[in-house]
Amino acid sequence: MSTQAGFAREEIGAKSSYFSKTRTIIETTFYGNNVVRVPSLRAAYELAKNSPGTIVTDMPVFHGDTFGLPTDAKVLLCNDGAVTGRTAVARRIAGEPGVDTVDLDKKLMEAVYESRFKKMYHAEVYIGLDPEFMVKAHLLIPEGFENTLYNWMLNFQYRSDEYVRMYKQSRPIDKEGDIYIFADPDWRHDEHPNGLAYFNTAQNCAAILGMRYFGEFKKGTLTIAWAIASRNGYVSCHGGQKRYNLPGGKKFVASVFGLSGSGKSTITHNRHNDKYDITILHDDAFIINSETGSSIALEPTYFDKTADYPLSCEASKYLLTVQNCGATQDEDGKIVLVTEDVRNGNGRAIKSKLWSPNRIDKIEEPVNAIFWIMKDPTLPPILKVKGGALASAMGATLATKRTSAENLLKGVDINALVYEPYANPFRTYPLKYDYIKFKKLVDERGIDCYIINTGDFMGKKVKPSDTLGIIEHIVENKAEFKPWGPFQCLEIMEWEGFEPDMTDKEYLQKLQDGMKRRRRFISMKYTEKEGYDQLPSEALEAIEEVIQPLCDLV
Repeated sequence: MSTQAGFAREEIGAKSSYFSKTRTIIETTFYGNNVVRVPSLRAAYELAKNSPGTIVTDMPVFHGDTFGLPTDAKVLLCNDGAVTGRTAVARRIAGEPGVDTVDLDKKLMEAVYESRFKKMYHAEVYIGLDPEFMVKAHLLIPEGFENTLYNWMLNFQYRSDEYVRMYKQSRPIDKEGDIYIFADPDWRHDEHPNGLAYFNTAQNCAAILGMRYFGEFKKGTLTIAWAIASRNGYVSCHGGQKRYNLPGGKKFVASVFGLSGSGKSTITHNRHNDKYDITILHDDAFIINSETGSSIALEPTYFDKTADYPLSCEASKYLLTVQNCGATQDEDGKIVLVTEDVRNGNGRAIKSKLWSPNRIDKIEEPVNAIFWIMKDPTLPPILKVKGGALASAMGATLATKRTSAENLLKGVDINALVYEPYANPFRTYPLKYDYIKFKKLVDERGIDCYIINTGDFMGKKVKPSDTLGIIEHIVENKAEFKPWGPFQCLEIMEWEGFEPDMTDKEYLQKLQDGMKRRRRFISMKYTEKEGYDQLPSEALEAIEEVIQPLCDLV
């Protein structure tokens, strides 16, 4: 699948589904005589290297020529200022109740007008790494933010000869135009002190204003690509996927879903001490074909935290760019990075595809299992969920905690337990569509669904070795699940040190309270935003079937 960039003249106008007021405001800006097209990744590198304030380290880009970079390319460092995480309160999505698009379009027109006095750079990338699904995206950003442009082109797929040919082979998606994103990090407005990320995903466009953090550009672009995928027969996934290539030609494809800091990337990339032959799809963004069960990666590189990566670790070899980290000189006087979040929280880096030598851009084999990664102290380290309604309802109430990846407003408790449906805070369409698609994977495709708690269970920390050991048992078909207590749709595998005491009324009360909070979260969706994200009634009924048996025990 590919998106459309040019239109027959009779297609252009108010009656066309390709166009809207917002899209027209944004796309028009790309054709101004103050716009400079950036033709290649090499050109973007030169712009970023020479951009004021860029730290050109003495750390070489490993095999940079394979990415279209100069053979002597260096790792570039650029820092953003005080905000080093995503700002959720800045998001406005056209179509959601309460979003005043008339007001936002006027503000956007003013932002566009102000940009005419600036040199603007236009870059293009592909999102989706297989001819089955590839969309083209365009970014327009002012001079002075060359590092953002370069990072954006690295994060997605720049237009190499190989991918240009691949894109031409891709079948056009009906009624889907290219993605257009207008950005101005210098924009300021009294009514939007935290910036503005304005999305019109129905017509594949967005404006990212007053924000510098690169994650806004990465996730903002993915937001639109995920919406396109959801409209066209795919399950949009903010997670990781890997394939275990087992003896006898057997395959086990696992998809894991969790927010930053949940263990998602660790689980995805872990090689289990080379116990298995592992193939990686991606650790952050992919889609699953609802009909075939096959999966496609959306990005070639990895946008990772640098908190756990000392300068001397092997991963540093594969860095392409770094954001929000420090720099110093080594014993030879060479400029090198200071990582491990010494400077600030949520330091980030883009790592090359070469970091994972067992990468693949499409997994043809259908998914075998989905794992909801939670941090809920009432849940044991592993549960198996029976039935698509409860499996999808538990995904819709995925419990987690906030991390430094987010720019939280003053007063927000970073340690509070929150629910983030399907670990995807970047959804721009009604929640029910994800619910239906994940339910279908379980009920119609027979995919197994598990809940993994990577936090603590009733005060005892679940270690990574516990989580990985549990997954190994499942992959090797050694996991013995049995009915859990009084529940019809939940099964448990006993794991030493984490046995729930089903005679402990205090524990049962906390477990019931946790499930009631899930019920309340789903119930609130019926009234929040005028019911925009309400789920089918069966989701509530599935949670209720877990709550009711507990009433007789507490």
